[in-house]
Amino acid sequence: MLENGLLHEALARQRDLGLLLGITTSGPSQAETIRRALEIRSGGEPLFGAVQATWNLLEPSVEPALVEAAQAGWAVIVKEALANGRLTARGDAGAPGTLLGDAAEAAGVGADTLAIAAALARPWASVVLSGAATVDQLQSNLRADGLPVPTLPDLVEPPVDYWGRRSRRPWL
Repeated sequence: MLENGLLHEALARQRDLGLLLGITTSGPSQAETIRRALEIRSGGEPLFGAVQATWNLLEPSVEPALVEAAQAGWAVIVKEALANGRLTARGDAGAPGTLLGDAAEAAGVGADTLAIAAALARPWASVVLSGAATVDQLQSNLRADGLPVPTLPDLVEPPVDYWGRRSRRPWL
């Protein structure tokens, strides 16, 4: 899609009618994809104006590219802020007794709340998707709004490890 000039022309016609065009990224090469998309122009104007990307406390490697997108005026939408459940009290990285679980307990909130607050605190983030599936999850996620984020432990995993684990997770 990033190489298809005919598609770019068709998309540019929609952009010129007022449609905000964006891309969604996933995987260990997110930053490369975003940077390639930032370079695409049609009719002398940037083709895209938004990006949806995976960013979370376990896999923040895309952050420099998201900063670049925000600086270019793009809307930046964070998806998978809870690492597909791993950063919740029921997840392997957010359960009680884990670094995030302990930090959340000290802050008086759930691990999910703290993980979403960390994403919301990024100045480049326009929107952070919660992915809540229940009323309780939504209420917990909403507590992140305006929550001061304490200094958090380093939870970063190498991108290849993170994406490998993600690919092995069951999708219900």
